[in-house]
Amino acid sequence: MVNKPDSRLEVLKRVAPGTRLRDAFERIMQQNMGALIVLGSGPEVDAVCSGGFDLSEAPFTIARLAEVAKMDGAIVLSDNSDAILRANVHLIPDPSMPTDETGSRHRTAERTAKQTGKPVVSISEDRAVATLFFGDTKQELESPAVITDKINQSLSSLDRFRTRLDHAEERMTRLEVANFMTNHWAVTVLQRAELVLRLGESVEALSLALGGERQLVQLQLADLTHGIKDLRRLVVRDYIGRLSARSTKAALTELAEIPTSELSDRRAIAAAMGFEAEDIEASPRGLRLLSQVPHLPESVQEAAAKHFGDFRKLLHATVEELDEVPGVGHARAMQIRAWLDRAIDSAGFWGPTGGQVG
Repeated sequence: MVNKPDSRLEVLKRVAPGTRLRDAFERIMQQNMGALIVLGSGPEVDAVCSGGFDLSEAPFTIARLAEVAKMDGAIVLSDNSDAILRANVHLIPDPSMPTDETGSRHRTAERTAKQTGKPVVSISEDRAVATLFFGDTKQELESPAVITDKINQSLSSLDRFRTRLDHAEERMTRLEVANFMTNHWAVTVLQRAELVLRLGESVEALSLALGGERQLVQLQLADLTHGIKDLRRLVVRDYIGRLSARSTKAALTELAEIPTSELSDRRAIAAAMGFEAEDIEASPRGLRLLSQVPHLPESVQEAAAKHFGDFRKLLHATVEELDEVPGVGHARAMQIRAWLDRAIDSAGFWGPTGGQVG
């Protein structure tokens, strides 16, 4: 069964530390007991259930779930986990469903999750560990301390990748201004932007397991990933292959579909952009540079790039020439000219290797 992309995230929120469900799981483990708990009901769940007790929708409480877990069979909760529907149930999922689990409880949990589409939690009596099965995924519900340690390591890596991305973007600006730009650097910036976004998504997924304690992580994550989606979009719009019929949306979709394990293959990114080779000289439309001008609407950025049609002409346009662009006006023309002058000065006529020339 295929689950919606956000379904797993919603399930993780339901069993995050601090929730009543997670507290109940902790109580069961403290009692040195195992358990098999189906987080949802319906015909698909009834089809794999045999025997047990009908509790007539007994209201869910932490103590009540821990008490019924003392019986050998599985427990079935309502879809929103506010009621215990059945206890001491024998689950009989399709035995032909493949599973890599060795323990009988985990095997049953995985097959039940796959067959019913409902989340199933298996609590190991020997290891005192709760494992969540949902669709084709499996995740141990680790302690907040372990999760926090993993998140801190990931945030440290994310910070390093963001620094490398910022350096690559700065180099891109210098190369654009100095007229030394090639497809290679567009690919480099897109590659690093994708890596930062993917790592950010993994940190976001990890943070869900912290429940109400994830706000600080979210603030750090927002700071480290700020502006990257816009950067990626603008680089694609600036450099997408001129001879390619593909749209910006199509290129972004193709970039997003590259597996993370294959992002190191620059050819995949170049192919998404419609580049025949990386070492070919390239010239941007100027949209990324114009996007950095404070309070300049995107419609005006697009109009300026279209009006000049050539980055060199845009870069060296006079105030009068900029004033001719629809929607610019004299005040904005002066602002754009001042911003372009700063970009030229900061580039310092840098060569392709980053050293000054002339």
